[in-house]
Amino acid sequence: MKQFNLYGLLFGFNENFTILCKVIVITLKKRKNVKNIAIVAVLLAITLLTSSTSLRKSDFKIKTVVIDAGHGGHDPGTHGQFSEEKDIALDVAMKVGGYIKEYLPDVKVIYTRDADKFIELEQRANIANKNNADAFISIHANAVSKNTIYGTETYVMGAHKTQGNFEVAKRENSVILYEDGYEEKYEGFDPNSPESQILFSLSQSAYIENSLYLASKIEEQFGKRAGRHSRGVKQAGFWVLWRTAMPSVLVEIGYLTNPKEEQELNSESVQGNIASGIFRAFRDYKNEIESLN
Repeated sequence: MKQFNLYGLLFGFNENFTILCKVIVITLKKRKNVKNIAIVAVLLAITLLTSSTSLRKSDFKIKTVVIDAGHGGHDPGTHGQFSEEKDIALDVAMKVGGYIKEYLPDVKVIYTRDADKFIELEQRANIANKNNADAFISIHANAVSKNTIYGTETYVMGAHKTQGNFEVAKRENSVILYEDGYEEKYEGFDPNSPESQILFSLSQSAYIENSLYLASKIEEQFGKRAGRHSRGVKQAGFWVLWRTAMPSVLVEIGYLTNPKEEQELNSESVQGNIASGIFRAFRDYKNEIESLN
């Protein structure tokens, strides 16, 4: 299947590619000038060319997935008339993990949180990276000033294509304001700057094809099987996706600012439908990736 060819190729060198990108990030933070962009291009070209000589078919298996329930603790996330994002995200995340454990027992499920507690953005990404996760799924609920808007959206790391995408990323990234010493910890992070957009693209480019494919699977399940209104796959600058070294998606399961959808998102059966849709998408993604071996 053509859409998976890139993953098979990149698996042979994505570790070195990721390390290179992190070095580039540090370099550009210290030296902000045009010449650095040229250096980036040269380094990437060298990495891709030298790595391509050792490409081989992989025995890769998806063994570990990290399920990330957005917000938590003193960070409620967005809210509707009677409910908060942190609670709904946790309910759905636990259901997704439960389905995976039951029907894909060969996959290890790790939660960034399994209770109402605050987890820093950096820590969420670190949990995935330290456990060598093969996929990262972050679950959130959306909000907008216009209460007639509803539906699901699944994001992958990338430059903001529209102002709306930027506003979603800006809101989710604002979690850092709840963290002690965030000014120092996230120094230089500006998802609205051209330089940051370049870094975003570099650090996730080794995983973008598979991230997009998993995201499209999720939205397809929402629209065709889970009875949700799919608003499609989108790209924006999310810190938590930027820092993960694996295919990663951020799922906005609906709008709490839409009265009807808020009611639905608090329904046990609707949460189950959403969770089973995410599970089925992950299952199909896993099976098709592994079928390439």
